[in-house]
Amino acid sequence: MDELEILRGLLEEYSPSGHEEGAARKFVELAESLGLRAHIDEAGNAIARTGGGRPEIMVLGHIDTVEGELPVRIEDGRIYGRGSCDAKGALAAALVAASNHDEPGEIIVIGAVGEERDSRGARHLLPRHRPDFLIVGEPSGWDGVTVGYKGNLSLVLRLDGERGHLSSPTATTIETALTFVERLRAFCNAHAGLTPFHSLTMKTRSINTTQSGGEEHVEIGLNLRLQPGLDLDEVRSFIECNRGAIRSEMIDASDAIEVGSRNEVVRALCAGIRKEGSRPTLLRKLGTSDLNLAAPAWGCPAAAYGPGDSHLDHTDEENVDIAELRRSIEVLREAFSILTAQRRLAPVMASVE
Repeated sequence: MDELEILRGLLEEYSPSGHEEGAARKFVELAESLGLRAHIDEAGNAIARTGGGRPEIMVLGHIDTVEGELPVRIEDGRIYGRGSCDAKGALAAALVAASNHDEPGEIIVIGAVGEERDSRGARHLLPRHRPDFLIVGEPSGWDGVTVGYKGNLSLVLRLDGERGHLSSPTATTIETALTFVERLRAFCNAHAGLTPFHSLTMKTRSINTTQSGGEEHVEIGLNLRLQPGLDLDEVRSFIECNRGAIRSEMIDASDAIEVGSRNEVVRALCAGIRKEGSRPTLLRKLGTSDLNLAAPAWGCPAAAYGPGDSHLDHTDEENVDIAELRRSIEVLREAFSILTAQRRLAPVMASVE
């Protein structure tokens, strides 16, 4: 079974967050067809393995997608479908690359659940694994390596008030809520850096108002993206000290991450890209991924990598170039080989010293 059949099989199992069961079963079936050992864990994560012992190289991807099923089709050298870019393309590439690895150590490829919602699959893994090397499967382009993601804070503001006449000088309930939103926006502007990656930014994603008799209720959904160096607690503290009667509920939160640009995983992926004839690009992204959670928890060399253009994430034109998919497999094969050799040689080097 080739890489195109593997990816197509994953894409044909529509798997929005919370409904990943069919895709997880298909992942196991496809992994086993490649000669890997595979199962589904208690959280619903699909896990495939090859080899054993140290070093343990983990590819942590996610098998869930955003909502909105797309027909799977191949056209002009590209494969279209929900998740082709974000991030089943990375999973397919990792499964195929791992299937040909016959060197010492273990490679684990994980299709985690819930990444698009709350990263529940990755959170389940954190206390149960301790890899030596981590590659998070996210689109970077076959010749790019992602070394940074902004942090994330999603929250909902709620305010109850009394309905008043619109001619009254008193602020309406929604005006009171929006005043706090603008205060929070000013806080973000005060933390602006030289680049978007180094700035605190905020988006208002929803506003809902309801009335019941003389009562008014306002609910506002916000999403903040944090730069490296800004602690979540500082943002939370500002909200708590300035919200007044507004109630706030944190939906999801993670600190920004920026890994060392010369760590072993970054160097191995860059070596694979050079071997395939291109000059690697290091990326720092404005989004968030499971790298934000896993890299600090496990403390191992890490980076994110996978085929695809992240600008197509969550769009109806989501696709991945088939030639790029194949080149990313070769990059991963080379990276696996380099990482295995490095860790295998480490005890020998230590004894010589």
